[in-house]
Amino acid sequence: MRTIKLYRPVGEKELILISESGFKKFPPRLKQQPIFYPVLNEAYAIEIASKWNTNDEFGNYLGFVTEFDVTEEEFIKYKIENVGGKIHNELWVPAEDLEVFNQAIVGDIKITRVFVGEKFKSSLHQLVKESIERLKENI
Repeated sequence: MRTIKLYRPVGEKELILISESGFKKFPPRLKQQPIFYPVLNEAYAIEIASKWNTNDEFGNYLGFVTEFDVTEEEFIKYKIENVGGKIHNELWVPAEDLEVFNQAIVGDIKITRVFVGEKFKSSLHQLVKESIERLKENI
């Protein structure tokens, strides 16, 4: 079985939901989120996590880069969209397809990087605290 490596930048709330799944799936989209869009390269995920997530109160001013593998069979079902520059490529998975997409994830979703925004104060979640301690990068 062939797999494709993808990345997903997330804030604290989404990371906690991922951890509650045992790092096996991404949470359902909210009503205002019709598309689940993992990105195709780590550089773009880092850009989002470090520049956007760290300025987002909803995500507690934290940006996490997650990495995961999905089956090529599932990957090819969806359109790749370029949303800006050369590296800004996203896989657009309709929200209603996310559960099937999650079932095609091979192995665990991994946290590879953590970015902490200036307005971040603290977190009550142990996983978040440990991830910050272990993986924090200066921005």
